[in-house]
Amino acid sequence: RVFSILRLACVVFVLISNVVWGQSADRSRTRGHQFIGLRSFSGWQKSSGDRARETVLTSPEIVARMQWNEMVLSWNAKAPDSTYMKLEVRAIRENGPTKWYTMALWAPDRERFPRESVLQQRDADGNVETDTLILTRPASRLQVRVTLGSADARKASLKFVGIALTDSSVKLPALEPNGAAWGKTLPVPELSQIPYPNGNVICSPTTVSMMMNFWAAELRRPELKRDVPDVAAAVFDTNWKGTGNWAFNMAYCGSYSGMRAYVTRMSDVAELEEWVRAGMPVGLSLCYDLLRGRPSRSSGHLVVCVGFTENGDPVINDPGTSKNVRKIFPRESLVKAWAYSRNAAYLVYPENAEIPTDPYGHWDSWSARQRVRTEKARYK
Repeated sequence: RVFSILRLACVVFVLISNVVWGQSADRSRTRGHQFIGLRSFSGWQKSSGDRARETVLTSPEIVARMQWNEMVLSWNAKAPDSTYMKLEVRAIRENGPTKWYTMALWAPDRERFPRESVLQQRDADGNVETDTLILTRPASRLQVRVTLGSADARKASLKFVGIALTDSSVKLPALEPNGAAWGKTLPVPELSQIPYPNGNVICSPTTVSMMMNFWAAELRRPELKRDVPDVAAAVFDTNWKGTGNWAFNMAYCGSYSGMRAYVTRMSDVAELEEWVRAGMPVGLSLCYDLLRGRPSRSSGHLVVCVGFTENGDPVINDPGTSKNVRKIFPRESLVKAWAYSRNAAYLVYPENAEIPTDPYGHWDSWSARQRVRTEKARYK
C-alpha cells in the first residue's frame, strides 16, 4: 500500500512538473508575445450579412502557441471609398467562446460610413480598449470575423489579417544586443508634428508619414509620400476622437498596393536592432516622459526608431519636438518607455521584402525567400 501511494505521488509530481515546465518552456519560446499573420481566406466560412451587398467571413478556430490575455488586430485591405468593414474577434476557452467583440468599424470614407472603435463592450470576459482586446482570464484559441459591405457594386477585399497576442504576466531577462546594427542610421525623413493643426496630438500620423516617406524614396514610389494632415484625416477615429488608434494607422499604410503594415509587440530592443540591420525603420508606442528620463506619467507617444549609435543607444526620430527631430536616447530609457505599451510596434514594409529572421514569432514570418520556395514547390 505504501509503495502504491508513493508511486501515485510520483506520477502526480511528474504530471504537475510537465505542466509547469511546459508552460515555462512555452513562455521562453514566445517571450510573452505571438504574432499570427493570415493572407489566405479561402478556408473561412462565407455567409451573407444583415444588409444587402454584405459578405461575412468567419475564420476557423485559431490555436495560439501560448495562453494570452491581450490582443491587437490589424488588417490590410483593398477598399474603395464606397465600401466598409466590421472586424470582430472572440476568444475560445474550454467552457466555450466569449461574445464577439468589435475591434473596429473601418471605412476609407468616414463621411459615408463609420470609421471608429466601439465603446462600452465590457463584460465578465473582457473589454476592448480602443484597439486592444483585454481578457479577464487567458485563452489559447480565438476566431476572427470580418464583414465586408458596399454601397454599390464595388467590393472590399482582404489582403492580410494580423493578430498580435500577449501574455501580460510574462517577465523575462533581456536578450543579447545585436551589435551588427550599432553605428547604423537609416535615412528616414525628419518630421515634426508641432507645425500642423492639432499638432500636440498627432504623433501617430506624423510617425506614419515619416515611415511612408522613407519607403516612397526607397521604392521610388511617389504615391507613398504622404503629408501629415493627409494621414491624420485618413486614420481619425471618431469615437476615440483622435488619430492614435494603432490598427487604423496600419490599415491606412496597408491599403497601398504592395505594402504590408501591422501592429505587433516585441520583447526586447535587440529585436529592433534586427530590423534596423535589415534597413527597415520601426514605429514605437511608448511613454514620452520615461523616454526623456522624467518621472512616469501617462504620456503615450509615437516615434520612429531609425538606428543605433556605436555604443548601442537608440537613434530616434521624435515628432514631438519642433527642432532637432532626430535624437539619441539612453538605451535603458527606451527599454523603460517602450514597456509602457508592452513593446507595441508599427511594422511597415513592402510585401516582397526580405524581413529579419524571427526566432520568437513576434512578426509575420512570410518572407520573400519563403514565397519563392512555396512557388517552386507548387510546380514540382
